[in-house]
Amino acid sequence: MCSLRGYLVNIKTRLGTLELANPLVLASGTAGYGREIAPYLDLNRVGAITVKGLSLFPCSGNPPPRIYESASGVLNSIGLENKGVERFIQEDIPFLETLSTRVFVNIWGTDEHSYRDGARTLTAIERIDGIEINVSCPNVEKGGASFACSLDSLASLIGKLRKVVTKTLIVKLGPMKEDIGAVVILLEQLGVDAVSITNTFPALAVNLSNERLFFSRKTAGLSGPAIKPMALRMVYEATQASSIPCIGMGGISSGTDAVEFLLVGACAVGVGTATLKNPAAALEILEGMQSWMEGRGIERIEEIIGKAR
Repeated sequence: MCSLRGYLVNIKTRLGTLELANPLVLASGTAGYGREIAPYLDLNRVGAITVKGLSLFPCSGNPPPRIYESASGVLNSIGLENKGVERFIQEDIPFLETLSTRVFVNIWGTDEHSYRDGARTLTAIERIDGIEINVSCPNVEKGGASFACSLDSLASLIGKLRKVVTKTLIVKLGPMKEDIGAVVILLEQLGVDAVSITNTFPALAVNLSNERLFFSRKTAGLSGPAIKPMALRMVYEATQASSIPCIGMGGISSGTDAVEFLLVGACAVGVGTATLKNPAAALEILEGMQSWMEGRGIERIEEIIGKAR
């Protein structure tokens, strides 16, 4: 329950059986492992923090340059650089244990075994509330195609992970060739607790100074305001097709942006790129969302989730 100018707004929400104090989730990759962003905002005031994507073993990521700022977003080619599961447990879990907010850990792998082993290790950590699976990674056992490139590949991976993950299991989806409605129906059947939509969109940047492509890997992931209309469409289609809880994200930079995702069916919202510009943006977005609800006499967040049909 949050009070704004004397009016009580109940903004508690749920991802399956997991309750969040509010729907604001710090998206993976933009808040570090928690400690890095802590000086700029009170982490206990957000509904959850999703730590930077982890692999079973450390990964050095892509060579620079890694970031390109466009007129309406950011392209990144970080390459999923991270310290690995074991170092994360040793170095960061003690800090996260001081927080009362929910903690989600995003994981990725190059094959089903690395996903499974990382997930099994992390699910044993009491402080972790949920495991978010990045399925946009290349499957080296299938020639480098994304795990989300086909329903069969996705079903095989998630089926194995559901057997070892006893925490809330979240699958992070991005742009894909498969119909997103069919994908979320499959995930619900496999016992996934929630989905987060969407990951970045493939994009390209050109370096005019040397007349070459800006990134060494050619393409990069576009996030920020430019992708918001596409992200809204994906969230709408996913929540129309299935009752699986959805964390909607993609270009949220204001309270009203967040409300739009709730209106099309998301029960929580992720803030990412806005944090890179303003590390305290998440709390400003949360306050803006609460103010919008108060101004319309809305008492509970459930009143607006999925209302725009």
